Amino acid sequence: MKFSHVSVLLQETVDALQVKKGGTYVDGTLGGAGHSFEIAKRLEGEGRLIGIDQDAAAIEAATQRLKEYENLVTIVRSNYEAMPRVVRELGIDQVDGIMLDLGVSSYQLDTPERGFSYMAEDATLDMRMDERMSRTAKDIVNEYSEMELYRIIRDYGEDRFAKNIAKHIAMARKKEEIKTVGQLNDIIRGAIPMKVQKTGGHPAKRTYQAIRIELNRELEVLTETLDDMIELLSPGGRLAIITFHSLEDRIVKSNFKKNENPCTCPPDFPVCVCGNKSKGKVITRKPILPSEEELEHNSRSKSAKLRVFEKCK
Repeated sequence: MKFSHVSVLLQETVDALQVKKGGTYVDGTLGGAGHSFEIAKRLEGEGRLIGIDQDAAAIEAATQRLKEYENLVTIVRSNYEAMPRVVRELGIDQVDGIMLDLGVSSYQLDTPERGFSYMAEDATLDMRMDERMSRTAKDIVNEYSEMELYRIIRDYGEDRFAKNIAKHIAMARKKEEIKTVGQLNDIIRGAIPMKVQKTGGHPAKRTYQAIRIELNRELEVLTETLDDMIELLSPGGRLAIITFHSLEDRIVKSNFKKNENPCTCPPDFPVCVCGNKSKGKVITRKPILPSEEELEHNSRSKSAKLRVFEKCK
């Protein structure tokens, strides 16, 4: 299947990076290189783009997409949590801009054997963004305790029926191993009241989100890497991040605010004595959202939010 993905908030993100012809930029979630292609188009001479992705299909697709700019582009298969190491191994100390698009690609969702979508009933429960990983979604569903399942469905899926879903999964797997999307869907349907299913969208949506986040350590990686990415920026450099659900957005918003104003002194102190200095400023007081036109042409963009941070000059 051809790798296809419509980049969300494309121009808004690239414009926010304020790309300089001779600058160095990192796309930490390269995907099909939609954003990277627009960045590469603006580079010349000493300009450089480093693309990072853990998905082999994305690496292959991006390499083809960026072929005409191959003298300006370096592509690395890795998780963006390794960004500081990847960049420094290339002999680079600081970069002028970094971007992340944290959404699951259309390719991943639309390729049944990847097991990301609750729509592909015959697919095996997989959900690995990096297929070199040994653990899959099937392992989480069958091996996590009922309490652990409840925790991730409650915290990462924000599902009010998390306790009952976890209970039904634990009961079902005693009879047989849960291997397929269809099996898990049936179990979740049995755990959610029918009247809710009629009005609340697909009943499995939140559980799949939770399992995917847990398996790929999505929130953990984001939380642990944000400070490192800001540190990697050159003075005036920008970090632009597109999120797709409230958990990610909350982490980004909180981190940007903390890096802008890290002072821990009590509010009534006349002067700061903690010694924490601002790393920069938040450019987006409110997140940038997709336009009406984009929403009309790409329904998957509806939950996207773009936030931007600029390092101190």
